[in-house]
Amino acid sequence: MGTLLRPRPAVPAPVPRLPASPTSSSSAHVVAGGGCGVERRPHRGVSTAFRRPGPHALAAGWRPRDTVVRSDFAAGGAAAAAAAGDSTQALSDLQVISRVRGVCFYAVTAVAAIFLFVAMVVVHPLVLLFDRYRRRAQHYIAKIWATLTISMFYKLEVEGIENLPPNSNPAVYVANHQSFLDIYTLLTLGRCFKFISKTSIFMFPIIGWAMYLLGVIPLRRMDSRSQLDCLKRCVDLVKKGASVFFFPEGTRSKDGKLGVFKRGAFSVATRTGAPVIPITLLGTGELMPAGMEDILNSGSVKVIIHHPIEGNDAEKLCSEARKVIADTLILHGYGVH
Repeated sequence: MGTLLRPRPAVPAPVPRLPASPTSSSSAHVVAGGGCGVERRPHRGVSTAFRRPGPHALAAGWRPRDTVVRSDFAAGGAAAAAAAGDSTQALSDLQVISRVRGVCFYAVTAVAAIFLFVAMVVVHPLVLLFDRYRRRAQHYIAKIWATLTISMFYKLEVEGIENLPPNSNPAVYVANHQSFLDIYTLLTLGRCFKFISKTSIFMFPIIGWAMYLLGVIPLRRMDSRSQLDCLKRCVDLVKKGASVFFFPEGTRSKDGKLGVFKRGAFSVATRTGAPVIPITLLGTGELMPAGMEDILNSGSVKVIIHHPIEGNDAEKLCSEARKVIADTLILHGYGVH
């Protein structure tokens, strides 16, 4: 009788391991699709050539695994995007803070103006009787108002205060114009000069009324007759002992650079014999840029009062005053047209 042979169970052939690609200093994450985990493999910057598995591996049911590679370039891009997002968020936070500061600034100046306007109204009859042209009491109240307002929001430094003539000596003051804050800053100097302002500003409650009590000179910009009347009134005020203040550029600078000077202020000086006092304002344009009166950035302001200039040639006075202010602006990093 023959021997009964039982067939042995087939032993699966061992699955050969795929050779690992050479390593380099660059690394990547490899996520194996169909596996149960995440396998981290080093890789080079260029993908290794695909190696076909042997016949034993194919017989054992080998299937290719899908891999997703995230390179260091993608990681760097994500980091840059995150940094840009942080910068945008920081800028947004600063804008919010500036807007809040702007709201607080107007709230403080409005509350202070209400109480001080009452004081102006009370003393106004006496001012008209004894000091109709200079109006020193009104200007003193305005100085208190401006000082109370700006002291909470920015630091003010004044250089050359010794160059200011006394209130009893009339003069023509000129300055560069950067911001709505220029008026507040100049009122703190305590000099009784009359500003020139658009007629529309006089319609503002409290502030416009206070300007009327101060003797501010109204002007309709596009009206040539109004401009002539304004200059005649300035000449009359200076002859009667008051001082006047001009922004010879005519409007606030849109880009922070000094603009061309108009000759009106200097013709007043030559017709009255009053000295011209050039003043340079630094920093107001950064705190509250022209056209952005709803914000107030943090920072400081500097006022530089230059030596008086005298002469009988309006063109020469205009050129000298602008050169003094322009040189100072350039020295402090500002531009000039």
